[in-house]
Amino acid sequence: MGSLLIICGVNPDGEYSARVPAQGHVALNAHLLSPQAGYRNAGVSQYIQALLRTLPAAAGGLRLTAYVGAGVADSFAGWQVRRTALPGDRPLLRIVWEQALQPIALRQAGVDLVHAPVNVGPLVQTCPVVVTVHDLSFRLYPETFRPAQRLYQSALARWTVRHARQVIAVSESTRTDVVRHFGVPAERVAVVYNGVDDAFRPYPAEVVEAFRREKGLPERFLLCVATLEPRKNLVRLLEALARVPGAPPLVVCGGKGWYYDTIFATIERLGLSGRVHLPGYIPAAELPLWYNAASWFIYPSLYEGFGLPALQALACGTPSIVSRASALPEVVGDAAVLLDPLDVEAMAGTLAHALDDPGLATVLRQKGPAQARRFSWARTAEETAAIYRAVLAGGRGHA
Repeated sequence: MGSLLIICGVNPDGEYSARVPAQGHVALNAHLLSPQAGYRNAGVSQYIQALLRTLPAAAGGLRLTAYVGAGVADSFAGWQVRRTALPGDRPLLRIVWEQALQPIALRQAGVDLVHAPVNVGPLVQTCPVVVTVHDLSFRLYPETFRPAQRLYQSALARWTVRHARQVIAVSESTRTDVVRHFGVPAERVAVVYNGVDDAFRPYPAEVVEAFRREKGLPERFLLCVATLEPRKNLVRLLEALARVPGAPPLVVCGGKGWYYDTIFATIERLGLSGRVHLPGYIPAAELPLWYNAASWFIYPSLYEGFGLPALQALACGTPSIVSRASALPEVVGDAAVLLDPLDVEAMAGTLAHALDDPGLATVLRQKGPAQARRFSWARTAEETAAIYRAVLAGGRGHA
């Protein structure tokens, strides 16, 4: 082990009194990395994958260990990978790992700092904790979660944030929510934006056309990339679509999450079966081509801590209409049309206006990639590694 951590106890404000050298052993709890296709591979799983891919180049001098669940066969350059016997995609077993077994593993491995990448860290802290908070949807929209999921997140995320050495928020919007709802001092919450993979870019017309023929896609269609769950606001989107009879078909790409029966019932109730297509979860390698093939991307979410699909659409040069809620305006800037996610009539009007203005689509195709270039996973890794070093040196990252 390249460094020594001596735990001298925790003082009243949660600060470790141990002094740890800046070059140390950092662990990432990557148990939410899912080996199976489905909604668990969206959002936070993409964040973990990006850290695994980009942190080694940014974290020179740090020893990196990733703890992954059973079934994750990938190896990651620059990381020592430790696989546990428990699968990460079964919530109860993941909690057993997170709260009971992880502290033991961290102590045995001599870890100097652990990064909890998705809201919750271990209650028993054997070393300083850095936690990334992606959003507070479980607190702000509790009705959109299963009860057990909501209760675990609500209780443990709040505790983790209050006891972490440093909190990372993926947007200013999320940082504001954390400070307001968890009562954490603003200086303990640093904003580190998500990034976008290089694969998300405008593709040559002939490549896109070949993909469209392969998938049997129409020349014009609306695209929404979202897990089928209430917070994505798909019922209102369907109701708005029904009010715009001349709109192209809507394709919703995303795996089934929870409480999705209302989505299918709404399609039947409004007679939209011929205008709405749900191909299910789309593998990451295919997703850029779906964005490129779409006439418009539409994302009416009620709440996002960041909104990766919106950024991916911009990077592909797809004209976009997104919700004005939470972090989405922060991400898209002036490179997308904003809509009111709570007003179906206004949503329909925004959609109709955008479809009737080809000049607007042309402008947004140019603005989107330029806005997306402001975000990169390399920058995410650099700023995250800087926070690790600051914490290991006994300080905090920059807010």
